Amino acid sequence: MELLDVLDEDGNVIGVEDRSVVHEKGLWHIHVGAWIMNEKGELLFQKRSASKKLNPNKWTRTGGHVDSGETPIVGIQREIEEEIGVKISQDKFKLISIEKKKANECNHHFTYNYFAYVDYKIEEYTMQEEEVSDLRYISIEEMEELKEQNNQDYTFVKWDTFDEKISMLKKMRHLGQSKNVSHNM
Repeated sequence: MELLDVLDEDGNVIGVEDRSVVHEKGLWHIHVGAWIMNEKGELLFQKRSASKKLNPNKWTRTGGHVDSGETPIVGIQREIEEEIGVKISQDKFKLISIEKKKANECNHHFTYNYFAYVDYKIEEYTMQEEEVSDLRYISIEEMEELKEQNNQDYTFVKWDTFDEKISMLKKMRHLGQSKNVSHNM
C-alpha cells in the first residue's frame, strides 16, 4: 500500500488515500520530477520498464509520487535513490517550477520540478529493475532533434511546453558550466 496526501484544487492537504484510489478517483496529489545534468551539460534519462502501466519502454526524467507526510524535496531524493541508486543532497536541487496538471481524467497532480547538477557517470547508477530498464545521457541538442523527428519514444512528446523547457535547460547548462561541479554524496 502506497499512501499519498490528497489535495484540494489549491494544493492544500485534505486527506490521505491509497495511490490506487487516488488514481481511480482522479484526486489531486503531489508528483516530483528532476532534470539531472552532468558536467558535460547532458541530461539523464531513464527508460521506463516494460511492466509500467503508464508510458512503458519510454524514456523520461527521474520522478514519481510524493508519499503522505513527505515534502517534495524529500520525495525527489527518495525517488532518485530508489530508481537510480544515488543520493543527491538537498542543497544540490533547485526548484524550477510547480505545475498544476490534469494529465488525464484519473491523474491530477501538482508537479514539483527540480534541477540538479551531478558528476555521476552512467556506470555509477544502479537501476531499480521494476522501474528502470536503461539509463543514458543526452544533450539538449539531441532533445531538439527528437522534437523535429516527432520521436514518440520519450515521455515529453506532448511538445506543448517543450521550447520553454529547452530554454530553461540551456540557461541551467550555461550556469552549471561556469561553476565547479562536485560529487553529490
